[in-house]
Amino acid sequence: MEETVGLLWHRLITRAAGGHFPKAAVRLKEVEKVAGVFFRALGGDPGLRVAAATADGHGARRSLLQRIAGADERIARGRMDLSTLRLPPEIDALPERALNRDLYLWLAALAAGHAEQDAADVELPAVPGSAFDAEATRELRDNQRATLHALRRWPGIETRYRRLVDALLRQRPDPARLPPAEAGRERLLRQALQTPGSVAALPPLPPKAKAAQPVLLWLSGFRDAARPGSTGAGSGAENAEAGNSKPGRDTSRQAHRVEREDNAPEKHGMIIPFRAESLLSVAEFIKVKRSTDDEPDDNAADAAANMEHLTLNRDGERVASKVRFDLDLPSAAEDDVVLGEGIPLPEWDYRKDLLREDHVRLNELAPSPHDPRAAPSALPEHLRRTARRLHRQFAALTPGRRWLKAQTDGSELDIDAVVRATTDRASGHHPSDQLYLSLEKRERDLACLALADLSLSTDAWVSSEARVIDVIRDALLLFGEALLATGDRFALCGFSSVKRSNVRFHRLKDFDQRFDDRARGRIMAIKPGYYTRLGAAIRHATSLLERETAARRILLILSDGKPNDLDLYDGRYGIEDTRVAIVEARGRGIVPFCVTIDREGASYLPHLFGPAGFAVIRQPDELPARLPMFYAQLTR
Repeated sequence: MEETVGLLWHRLITRAAGGHFPKAAVRLKEVEKVAGVFFRALGGDPGLRVAAATADGHGARRSLLQRIAGADERIARGRMDLSTLRLPPEIDALPERALNRDLYLWLAALAAGHAEQDAADVELPAVPGSAFDAEATRELRDNQRATLHALRRWPGIETRYRRLVDALLRQRPDPARLPPAEAGRERLLRQALQTPGSVAALPPLPPKAKAAQPVLLWLSGFRDAARPGSTGAGSGAENAEAGNSKPGRDTSRQAHRVEREDNAPEKHGMIIPFRAESLLSVAEFIKVKRSTDDEPDDNAADAAANMEHLTLNRDGERVASKVRFDLDLPSAAEDDVVLGEGIPLPEWDYRKDLLREDHVRLNELAPSPHDPRAAPSALPEHLRRTARRLHRQFAALTPGRRWLKAQTDGSELDIDAVVRATTDRASGHHPSDQLYLSLEKRERDLACLALADLSLSTDAWVSSEARVIDVIRDALLLFGEALLATGDRFALCGFSSVKRSNVRFHRLKDFDQRFDDRARGRIMAIKPGYYTRLGAAIRHATSLLERETAARRILLILSDGKPNDLDLYDGRYGIEDTRVAIVEARGRGIVPFCVTIDREGASYLPHLFGPAGFAVIRQPDELPARLPMFYAQLTR
């Protein structure tokens, strides 16, 4: 009863505090794709992904009811850094749903305007020589400059901007009810919104004055986005998602700022410091000896959602339950056999706009002879029925012989053509000399290399009976069985990596090898491990396909997530290197196509492969049967 009454009171006082319109709320997941397309269509960086922003404290003045309700202490603002355009997870600040949706699109346009603008194309008043608030003035000038550029570059969005300004000004504090110093700053902010470019700077606030209410029409982090080599204040640390979520709770668009902290001096749980000023608040990190509780906390997600920062700490203590997570390389006797001394490959560094020659070392591997799983193996029983069905379907793609009629030369006479020629001659017309039948055999001039991601992430379970690596193994086996029916030349490979010095490339079946029990055994022996340096694997696969003389060469990539590795090869660095490798492959006549089971793949794969260069499979266990069908569509 107490909890029910408390919940009802919280809802009542929060509703009374105002400032929000839950019925008109628009969530990021509803407009994420539209905002991303809109941002890129206006010239925004195609490498930036759209993600949720954190809710940060702002220190602005709040009404009495807001303080009683504990509402609006934090607010999620749009921000932009070098790799991410972060938008609020939800916008309910305006009374109409259409206005809240337009606010998302305006923030995307503002980010594109900042990305396109030149510092010289928009003039602002000079900063006065008197004292001013440097940080607030920098944000003020950056947003005014981006707003002016957006309105001049795309005049069609000015009407939407004016509607948003009018609606937001009605929700902002009335300057007449604020202290003089705060009222002066509020009037300047209103002027900057109504007439962008008219305000040069913001004066400093007195010590006890409150900060101005955040401007939802503006973005922060412009300087982080413009600084080469920087990921911004909230880039790498703004992506932690709440764990242990309750069923039905949507955590797909939650974000937190994450900070790492060293161990604090050890405190004994039963000893309390004597001096009252030494008592620590619950917000501080305290290392206390207590028994380990492995039971999941049902309230962990709610507690994390209410925290402004998440602190990560490694204390080295043992827990009751252990998770095996070993990325060490196996011994030479147990590892795959290295073929050659390693192949140097380049890598694209987007931060320096430079292709770093011989930056990566790729090692070709063959299964170890000591691995019993690499022994010749027949097709597993659970795949045979599907393999027979695919074999029948793909047999229809096998080229056959056909008679070409009305040829000038051939092995037999075309009776129909001879009758027409005789009739023409009898009627006084000139007869045709195309009187023969020719037997023609047409062949499919294709070569395909299937490249599978064998990183440690494929060790995850997709069901109670199968892991991702099991699904990929079955997909490669069925892919080989299907292509046996067509007679096309194909190769099967896998890859993983441990930093740039050891990209592991597994040659499971070469173009000149038969797909027999030995090849099936090599596929059965694959196992997950290490990381995903996709760019180097694509470059080497491209070089293998280049040696083929087929008129059409296809690179089919199987992946379960983004490119990543232990070193810098993560985030946008890995994405941009992969994109350049794909562009290089297309320039050499290769057709790359990606099939992924990553549900978030649609957020970054269009930047890599284009809108028609990939497919996302929502149910991973469907991959084995659908992979050959993707190949059939590509080779029509």
